[in-house]
Amino acid sequence: MKGRRREVRRTRPDRSQARIGYAFVSGYTILLLAFGLVPTLYAVFLAFTKNGAFAGFDNFVKVFGDYRFWPAVQHVAVYLIVWLVSLTLFVVLLALIVHAVRRRWVSASVRFLYYIPGALAGASSVMLWLFLLDPTVSPVAGVLRALGFESFVQVVSIDNLPIIFTLIAFWAGAGGWIIILYGALNNIPEEVMEAARIDGAGPIATAWFIQIPLMRKWISYMVVMSLAAGTQLFVEPRVLSQASKGVVPQDYSLNQLAYLYAFRQNDFNGSAAISLLLLTVAVVLSALFVFRGGLFERD
Repeated sequence: MKGRRREVRRTRPDRSQARIGYAFVSGYTILLLAFGLVPTLYAVFLAFTKNGAFAGFDNFVKVFGDYRFWPAVQHVAVYLIVWLVSLTLFVVLLALIVHAVRRRWVSASVRFLYYIPGALAGASSVMLWLFLLDPTVSPVAGVLRALGFESFVQVVSIDNLPIIFTLIAFWAGAGGWIIILYGALNNIPEEVMEAARIDGAGPIATAWFIQIPLMRKWISYMVVMSLAAGTQLFVEPRVLSQASKGVVPQDYSLNQLAYLYAFRQNDFNGSAAISLLLLTVAVVLSALFVFRGGLFERD
């Protein structure tokens, strides 16, 4: 009986903690269902119907035949490649540098500074970059003119947009990822680092053979989240389109094209088809990074 009472006493705190956990998770679950799952199911319904009747793949065929669709796909694909490659390289490099000089540069106040650019909303961030990209008012006008740009229209030409969007996204989000990877580096056991030093490994060899492989899960997580954000490119080209008076087309990205389908052409079925295609591509690529990066593997 005594052993049974002890077992009951031990399980009670676990049950109370489980109830508290369910209470905290319930809010997120409700919001996920209301603003995530239900809209997704409704988009699936719209994508395969027309005027309430089942239409098969007609909406997808119509979208594929649109002369604006494949250029938008190319624009987003080029941006994603430039964005994800540069993000991975520079964030990992900067995280390693910050970790190497952590005693001087990673106080609590300095860590807070990394998050400040990300606190700006997307439109506010783009508005700030409008001034930076205009050679007539930019504080870095000398750099822009040295690169051969004399006007804002020249800077925001279509060929330059992947680089511009990458700079905006890197400025807004890289700081938070640097801190996250910095935390991952701090979790590497000191014994492992000491063993590498004893074996004669220098900073580059230590980073390449020890630190980066042990950060693989966090790098994969960063890529997945950045991929999800990158496929939703909308605010940046829309604001630049308005500021450049049409130099940046209104159908530059797939999200912009879906917006035009829904609110300019009143074709919600075609818009849903584009959204579903974006979701499918993002899920497939994210799954690839998740499994290749071992995101759910146990150490």
